[in-house]
Amino acid sequence: MNKNLWLLATAQGLFLTNNVVFIAINGLVGLSLAPLGWMATLPVMGYVVGGALSTPLVARTQSALGRKASFQIGLLVAFVSALLCFWAAFTSNFWMLVAATVIAGYYSANGQLYRFAAAELSVPAFREKAVSLVLAGGLVGAVLGPNLASRTRTLFEVPFAGAYLALAVVALVSMGVMVFMRFPPVPPKVPGADAGRPLSQIMKQPVFIVATAGAALGYGVMNLLMAATPLAMQVCGFPFEDAALVLEWHVIGMFAPGFFTGHLIKRFGTLTIMGVGVVLNIACIAIALSGVELHQFLIALFLLGVGWNFLFTGSTTLSLQAYRPEEKDRAQAAINFFVFATMALTSFASGALVTTQGWQWLNVGSLVPVALTGAALVWLAWLRRQAHNGA
Repeated sequence: MNKNLWLLATAQGLFLTNNVVFIAINGLVGLSLAPLGWMATLPVMGYVVGGALSTPLVARTQSALGRKASFQIGLLVAFVSALLCFWAAFTSNFWMLVAATVIAGYYSANGQLYRFAAAELSVPAFREKAVSLVLAGGLVGAVLGPNLASRTRTLFEVPFAGAYLALAVVALVSMGVMVFMRFPPVPPKVPGADAGRPLSQIMKQPVFIVATAGAALGYGVMNLLMAATPLAMQVCGFPFEDAALVLEWHVIGMFAPGFFTGHLIKRFGTLTIMGVGVVLNIACIAIALSGVELHQFLIALFLLGVGWNFLFTGSTTLSLQAYRPEEKDRAQAAINFFVFATMALTSFASGALVTTQGWQWLNVGSLVPVALTGAALVWLAWLRRQAHNGA
């Protein structure tokens, strides 16, 4: 770990603070303002739709201006969008809240690239651990996010308006952190230089397909259940403080393993660790289906977090085998687009299912993407074994 990686881990923690607060409160604020109950998670969906729409623009900005300038622009957007969310909550304007979260998606599209930047700030032999340890910086968000939401909930007469204002301050702090970072310079554009393979060719590789599926479906399952948890717990009669506690342990599960996931990947292999992530997702669903007591919500969401970490860290590491340095901007943008598109779908489905079908059927439905992820891992393992036997 060098200074830049520590600073990037801090930025990752502040990025996750933003994400956790959005997940914790957007559905509840949406429920209080939405014309219809099933629209409650549209502000959550807006955040990831904005991320999906922003990925091509962010890729071009990163290519033209470099990592640092693009990240700072993203943080400026985070600051402005948090102020817009504050004003929307303060004036009870549901559609302004949705629009503000769509704008905030530009910051999310930038923040999702922190993990790829980690690999560029370390020596090749340390890439897996660098990715894992920078993701572990999300522990800051695990502790700060839920507590920030709880402590600022009643800062103003309008519930949670203060939390959005606090996120504007978080964005400013992150901009200060980014000032001290140094990234590799943007390579000069040489006319006629090899720009790498077309994106269509990169995307046809089995390793790219499985890495993208692992990241997108792993994030989708996590988002499906996490976004619904505050709503489900409110229906079950739990106070917001209990929901904040569950989310805190969920995010600890997401990022605490980052201190050793890279080591596990080096020792046991990427596909094995991703497979463990699938098993943990199944365990999460089984516990969630067993009842709706506080400890069941807490344990299920903690296991969901650890499963996500294994899948997402493994997918990020696996994706490094799918593209060359000159192809990284468009390949990473494609991966993030599929992640955001899946998250957008699950954010909408989360609110619609939990408010119409209930917590139990939501968990049953999440078995489908978990099974698809497991099938993708088995397929790639089989292809590699065939190639090895053929050699």
